[in-house]
Amino acid sequence: MSTLAVELHPLAHNIICNEDSLTVELLDGRTISAPLVWFPTLAQATKKQRQNWVLLGDGEGIHWPDLDEDLSVHGLLAGTH
Repeated sequence: MSTLAVELHPLAHNIICNEDSLTVELLDGRTISAPLVWFPTLAQATKKQRQNWVLLGDGEGIHWPDLDEDLSVHGLLAGTH
């Protein structure tokens, strides 16, 4: 019997942030999605501001420089908002 190793430090590699949701694609193949209303700063931002993101560290977090907003992948997986 084989076991699947759980990724203890999941890392993001792509972000999709539209008018309704934030979707984070992880390197291990998982996708995290949350309603944008959980993140008021992102919800009130323009499309251009939401699309201007950079990964922090090796993908442990996401930063939106135009908004001075940061989210961690760990926090998203835990469902914090």
